[in-house]
Amino acid sequence: MIIAFWISFFVVFYTFIGYGILLYFIIKLKRSVKGKPIIPIVTDNTLPTCTLVVAAYNEEDFISQKIANSLQLIYPQNKLKFIFVTDGSSDNTPEIIRQYPQIQLLHQPQRAGKIAAIHRAMEHVATDTVVFTDANTFLNPEAIINICRHYTDETVGAVAGEKRVKIDTNADASAAGEGFYWKYESTLKKWDSELYSVIGAAGELFSVRRELYEDVPADTVLDDFMISMLIAARGYRIIYEPKAYALETASENVSEELKRKRRIAAGGIQSIVRLKELLWSAKYPVLSFQYVSHRVLRWTVTPFFLILAFITNLALAFAEISIFYEVIFSLQVLFYLLAIFGYMLEKRHLRIKVLFVPYYFCIMNYAVIAGLIRYYTKKQSSVWEKVQRKQ
Repeated sequence: MIIAFWISFFVVFYTFIGYGILLYFIIKLKRSVKGKPIIPIVTDNTLPTCTLVVAAYNEEDFISQKIANSLQLIYPQNKLKFIFVTDGSSDNTPEIIRQYPQIQLLHQPQRAGKIAAIHRAMEHVATDTVVFTDANTFLNPEAIINICRHYTDETVGAVAGEKRVKIDTNADASAAGEGFYWKYESTLKKWDSELYSVIGAAGELFSVRRELYEDVPADTVLDDFMISMLIAARGYRIIYEPKAYALETASENVSEELKRKRRIAAGGIQSIVRLKELLWSAKYPVLSFQYVSHRVLRWTVTPFFLILAFITNLALAFAEISIFYEVIFSLQVLFYLLAIFGYMLEKRHLRIKVLFVPYYFCIMNYAVIAGLIRYYTKKQSSVWEKVQRKQ
């Protein structure tokens, strides 16, 4: 019982806190030897050609803003192209895009999913690099320059931008929790990138070298993660660029956020199965270490170890072996009570932000278990189920 508790406690601690602490000290040591990373200096002549690809499905509420945002991006005019894919859209999204001759529109009535749309777009991309971004996210003006400057380094195969979640003063649990999560994730990604490579990219904003792009299977759930990790698996680095960011609103509510998290969890398991050679790669050991520490544990065993840690701690506390186990169990109970209070207050539209983090943490881990079930029961479709977001 004691061994089971300590194993589960260690896995949970390492997954959510310990890996970040370890990364921090590794980066400190690396900087003391090699100094801080040098930001590449580029000119209009040295920047690569680039295509911005946007897959949009029934996005008439956002598409005009997205187009305006895209056309305001700072980049040498003759080096930046735009491709928008609206396959299956039944609203006015294609008609709105047709008003802009600068944008190449690809549209067909049938909806085959985001992956098929990306594959179609890539058939038309002839530039050195490609940047993918979602239709409901908005980029800072310097985003493309800040991404593409990294391609002066031949070891860089992909670049991940930063996702920022817009949070207002009346944010609910889904918004506040998601915002806190992405701030923490951004810190880990920055350190991952400095150590060696980011572990996958988020679809809100990422880029790859055109020559390294590989089509992923049509049933892939996390296309952004797989596209970028296939490049990393070939020995190229994924760099994190926080000065290129995509801003989006949070999920409409906790239910919508849970739907999104379940899909990510199911896609995470699928990705682990398809990237099993990275679980331990003698050729790229640092990448494997980062991959297992940052992604694999979260998407597989850690939520179950959370449950095991609670059960074994309960038994040890009542066995009165040591007051230590009683204190730890009391802290666990307090944490989950705060999560329950957060849930109850959320239902009543009462917002106490200190309760949102434990509530969101529990939702996130529940979603992993639910996502595992969806994956193994083959209930997860690769066609993206649109998440409602705050306006």
